[in-house]
Amino acid sequence: MRLATLRLPSPADSGGPTSAAVIDADRGGGALIEGVPDIGALLLLPDWKDRAAAASTHGNRVDGSGIRLAQPVLAPRKVICVGLNYRSHILEMGRDLPSYPTLFAKFAETLTGPTDDVRFVDEDPELDWEGELTIVIGKRGRRITEETALEHVAGYTVANDISMRGWQFRTKEWLQGKVWEASTPVGPVVATPDELDLGSARLTTTVNGEIMQDHSVGDLLFSPAHLVSYISTMVTLEPGDLVLTGTPGGVGRARSPQVFLRPGDRVKVTIDGIGSTDTTIVTGRP
Repeated sequence: MRLATLRLPSPADSGGPTSAAVIDADRGGGALIEGVPDIGALLLLPDWKDRAAAASTHGNRVDGSGIRLAQPVLAPRKVICVGLNYRSHILEMGRDLPSYPTLFAKFAETLTGPTDDVRFVDEDPELDWEGELTIVIGKRGRRITEETALEHVAGYTVANDISMRGWQFRTKEWLQGKVWEASTPVGPVVATPDELDLGSARLTTTVNGEIMQDHSVGDLLFSPAHLVSYISTMVTLEPGDLVLTGTPGGVGRARSPQVFLRPGDRVKVTIDGIGSTDTTIVTGRP
């Protein structure tokens, strides 16, 4: 299944009600999961798979032209990010291969929808892209074994960890370059594990149509199963929690000369079997 959170029609241009939905690409639309505002709320239901399956057959339909996507999980309790998790990116940043995952966190306010604009930051002109496969937790667990970790995964989505590099590298800790409000597009859907092949799926990032990143997600240094197990050793993972698994080589900071995002640029991150975030950088204070 391909699950999404839709912005429903409202008098205002933004805000308003939302609904979880099952997206049917073959029919060019989706079906609402009534009474469930987003995928995070859906995953809290013990029978979420049955609810989604029933909606796909009997739910009120929305045609493709009426679909306006929000980020799939509106208010995740935890957003945990992995840095330095592709060999190519580690090497281009001039670092040694780590023995353990490098982790940092984001806040829910950092996330935004898959086609929402991201505002240029006057305080830091070094906006950079980071396309990432993102794990969506579907089952609560603590000290999960690596062998059973994928049983706790509801599915996968796409994120673009747009980073303010100047602030990121002010100190050895990265958080201040990673948590600017409404700077991390997520979506367009949560694809359940049967919808994609992580061994062959490719992640591509384009800026104004030019390919900047093109890499197999099967080349992750630490696999989704390892990450779920490792993180759950420290903290209980809850339905709707997100784990951004890291970015491959090709970021702007590592290029020679360096390339950063400017107002008017359009950055698109695509993962086979999931879809794309499609973001325009705009002016104005976030």
